[in-house]
Amino acid sequence: MQELVNIFVKSIFIDNMVFAYFLGMCSYLAVSKNVKTAVGLGIAVIFVLGVTLPANYLLHKYVLSEGALVWLNPEYASLDLSFLSFIIFIAVIASMVQLVEMVVEKFSPGLYSSLGIFLPLIAVNCAILGGSLFMQERGYETLAEATVFGLGSGLGWFLAIVALAAIREKLSYSNVPAPLRGLGITFIVVGLMGIAFMSFMGIKL
Repeated sequence: MQELVNIFVKSIFIDNMVFAYFLGMCSYLAVSKNVKTAVGLGIAVIFVLGVTLPANYLLHKYVLSEGALVWLNPEYASLDLSFLSFIIFIAVIASMVQLVEMVVEKFSPGLYSSLGIFLPLIAVNCAILGGSLFMQERGYETLAEATVFGLGSGLGWFLAIVALAAIREKLSYSNVPAPLRGLGITFIVVGLMGIAFMSFMGIKL
């Protein structure tokens, strides 16, 4: 249990997808103009990461890794399909994103319109694929560890985009120098937030 808590906390604060690895920056900067839209996209990212990481973990463990298909036939003990990981992971992610897109369009047309092209682009959000690749690289041993890592990574991305959106809403009422308005001041704020999150690296887990 303690190991799961460690993975969860570490994925939110220490290994934050945005501030530690700079993944998913395109949609992070583009959709963080207001809090409502940021919350909608953040929840979608949490859902997609929370569903695709366990699915990709099972595929990696029982289908793609070397000897994974031995349960199907002992003759497949030396078979290694790990070269298909990228294609399979992206296919799973794209399927989940399509499901999210249909649900959002059905139940929240306003949010669907606000998110625009960035909702289907979750499928190619490098934070989503990065989560599956990190799961594969770090060799999580159980489905619970992969699931907790996915949810923690999604929550970390959610906190990052909502915090930036809240700051940008306040900045719209501030007297920002003309050359820094828009993305200029946003980049400065993101840099400062990244430095702030670096303080969590001192946590010993």
